Amino acid sequence: MTRADPGGGSPDLARIIDRAFGAENRARLLDRYFAQASTDVPAWAHVYRLLLWTDRTTGLAHCYESDKAQPGRPWYARTLAFHDWCASNLGVAPGELGTEIDWLFREASMELAGRASEARREAAQDQLSNYADRGFPQPGQDPELVEMILDALDGWISERPPADVMQALTEQIHTYVGQENKRRNLIGEGFEDTLATIIRRKNAQSVSFVGTRVPLHELSGFNPPRAGEKAKKVDLALLHSEGDQRVLVTAKWSIRADREEQFGTDYEAYVRLENLNRPFEYVLITNEFDPARLVNACDRQVGNRSLFDTVVHVNPAALSATYGARLTRSFPKAVERIESGRVVGLDEWLGRLT
Repeated sequence: MTRADPGGGSPDLARIIDRAFGAENRARLLDRYFAQASTDVPAWAHVYRLLLWTDRTTGLAHCYESDKAQPGRPWYARTLAFHDWCASNLGVAPGELGTEIDWLFREASMELAGRASEARREAAQDQLSNYADRGFPQPGQDPELVEMILDALDGWISERPPADVMQALTEQIHTYVGQENKRRNLIGEGFEDTLATIIRRKNAQSVSFVGTRVPLHELSGFNPPRAGEKAKKVDLALLHSEGDQRVLVTAKWSIRADREEQFGTDYEAYVRLENLNRPFEYVLITNEFDPARLVNACDRQVGNRSLFDTVVHVNPAALSATYGARLTRSFPKAVERIESGRVVGLDEWLGRLT
């Protein structure tokens, strides 16, 4: 029998949840997705189908902070434009877009729901046995949610479902909602894993090595950290098949203020630990839609050079469609970076690797 953790949860349940969103399961799901994916689909479409998600508060594809993208605010109109662009370019109706995206999270959550509910019930039995004759509620029971569901379906179903069926449904709902906080890890490391998988599929002839979250000192031409220093890890590291050209990629779905500082800190460490006295490429891949953050990444300088050799956006056409024609504040500068080629699309960058 699985024993519950006296600190408030089942260790087995925690492990089940971690595994569902962990690296091993992500790799398995990505293999499954690409096994049935068309080779003609552009890379950006795979990224959006796998990782882009629907903001539950607006029902639209997420491209900006939820609180700033609510109806009545400027980013709601821009999010509508982004949603429309995504639907059109993925070949679905706007109302059906939600079923075409967020594949990785939805698959992990669906697989988790049944296992998590079973583990929670098993973990509770030992402790609940002391109250066997008291009629205690079972884990996952939620009478208010049950009544809400049944009220909404009143007139559409002929009879009330059995209690165990409704409990199973409420457990699945709670598990699904409760795992939203796992999306951050999925979007972070899942973005890196998705990019790595795409590169291995599309650039196998030109790229001899693709690694995610690789310790810097394990790459050719970099020293180990000094004594007492924490080893630096690279989000995505590539090695060209010819010439041993090294590409160090920082892959960030969005760019927060703390990440902007991290970009420079990481680069300084890479330069300090490089031991071949040869240049390496430093690349940013992002899906950031905030124009000011994107411009800052493009224009950031270190010494007498741009911090990033290349700034890659999943699809700059999505940016242009989202920004629209009425450009003020930082938007014209962002469009200039796109039109000048300072910001390139993922598919264009992948083409340069060949």
